[in-house]
Amino acid sequence: MNKTVNINIGGLFFHIDEDAYQKLTRYFEAIKRSLSNSSGKDEIMKDIEMRVAELLTEKQKSDKHVINNKDVDEVIVVMGQPEDYRIDDDNDDKAPEPFYPYTRSKKLYRDKDRGTIAGVATGLSHYLGIDAVWIKIAFLFFTFVGGSGLIAYFIFWIATPKAITTSEKLEMTGEPVTISNIEKKVREEFDSVTNKFKNADYDKMGNQVKNGAEKIGSGIGDVIIKVFGAFAKVLGAFILIFSSFALLGILIASIVMMFSSSLPANTILNHINTPIGLETPLWIQGILFLLAFGIPLFFLLILGLKLLVTNLKSIGNVAKYSFLAVWIIAVGILISLGINEATQLAFDGKTVKKETLAVNPTDTLHIKFVNNDFFSKNMDEHQDFVFTQDSAKHEVIYSNNVRFEIKGTDKTQPYLQIEKLAKGKSYTEANSRAEKIKYGYKIVGNQLLLDNYLLTEIASKYRDQHVELYLYLPKGTLFKVDKSVQSFDESDNQYFNLHYSSDNYTYKVDTNQVKCLDCPADENEYNDIDGAAIEAIPAPPAPPATEAPVAEPAQSSSKSTKLTIDQHGVIIKTN
Repeated sequence: MNKTVNINIGGLFFHIDEDAYQKLTRYFEAIKRSLSNSSGKDEIMKDIEMRVAELLTEKQKSDKHVINNKDVDEVIVVMGQPEDYRIDDDNDDKAPEPFYPYTRSKKLYRDKDRGTIAGVATGLSHYLGIDAVWIKIAFLFFTFVGGSGLIAYFIFWIATPKAITTSEKLEMTGEPVTISNIEKKVREEFDSVTNKFKNADYDKMGNQVKNGAEKIGSGIGDVIIKVFGAFAKVLGAFILIFSSFALLGILIASIVMMFSSSLPANTILNHINTPIGLETPLWIQGILFLLAFGIPLFFLLILGLKLLVTNLKSIGNVAKYSFLAVWIIAVGILISLGINEATQLAFDGKTVKKETLAVNPTDTLHIKFVNNDFFSKNMDEHQDFVFTQDSAKHEVIYSNNVRFEIKGTDKTQPYLQIEKLAKGKSYTEANSRAEKIKYGYKIVGNQLLLDNYLLTEIASKYRDQHVELYLYLPKGTLFKVDKSVQSFDESDNQYFNLHYSSDNYTYKVDTNQVKCLDCPADENEYNDIDGAAIEAIPAPPAPPATEAPVAEPAQSSSKSTKLTIDQHGVIIKTN
């Protein structure tokens, strides 16, 4: 049984047994001795400790895992032995870097040191191996084409951390995080700063500071910085206001959808029709709606706060990537539900019923739509679908989706064809759903009374249930249409043109079309509208045909017009 201790490496706590702790301590002391003459030793050691902490974190299988000798040996294999990476200040010759069995992998960071604004493009160039110029061009292109480039840049800005430590900079470029590379990176940055100070011409710099032009240039630079700072503040305020109101609206809508099943009966909820339909419960849709649209708006909100508040603390990489993962999962579920909903409407089902109308050929058929006062007091009010209860307190779907059309037939008796239609994920399901549609009509004497609504059970769900009525009338049939038919008539205007000015007109079925016998001349589509010989309103029996010459002006004596009136109507001919 080994004794365990708790240690802090790179800001992370580990449980480690005593033997492994002694080995790791000797390893760090050996590194310090190898770096005794190196510049920036403290920074190198800090980066080495952070890298060792990352490697040990990967070894932890659970919170109770204890680091042992095997784990420490594997970390040393990756990091390398200190004596293999000794770099002396006075000797530029470097020992060849030994090979270690690890895989180089890049991590996405923002390269603020080489970047122009936030280092997003430069960081992506390291990660993708593409020149940063092309990535900047791509961002600009998509910004001007739809504005998605700017949104993508802001999202990368928020979600991608900045490379600060030496280990993060090495991971950004794909270089292995070993003692050698960490020391070389720190020495390069230290030497770069040192060379700048060595090569500086202090006399010249002093003269430039004293120069008045330099002061003016500095003032202009300060003004430009302030202008851009003010612009950033305004942009941040706009983003903050927009994202706040949008996020609030989405939150309210999502809560209403999530708790709709526990709320009292509400007409508004009965009209909710989402893009993924009603196959998925509303509370699930509310959660997905909140995650899919709320998370991007939350990141926009954070961006607006960062533009307004300079020293705003970050929410942390763990939270960022967790939100990103949840958002991807929510969008994926929404897409799958949308595909599933599309399959629910893939097939059409239909039932057909024919009803012969026992109407005397000499009688005038009266056609009328009737309303059910229990469901709606207003005849002109139309609902695509409403969840409600019937008079027996059974939950039903109520809809005014009824269509009416008049057609001709060669049969001697008029008849009504009722077609009930619905959709489903198979023909069997669609036909079964169509059969469950309830629709009523009556034939009272010479009156045809049609319901202006249909009913179906809640279990059938809303799947585009509707009723199509086709009234087939033989030639010579006389009929009148009530004004209630106007809202449901979808007849071909070339065959039957319903006149809306009055419901007292009488219509007669002819060979190729229905004619209005008593419509005003300015409403009758078949009057003489272009000066040609067109048959007008049929006239009652008249005396034998007579021809009345119409006088023409003297200068046009070569033309004549004849007006003929007989039992067929009025005919105008021009010779």
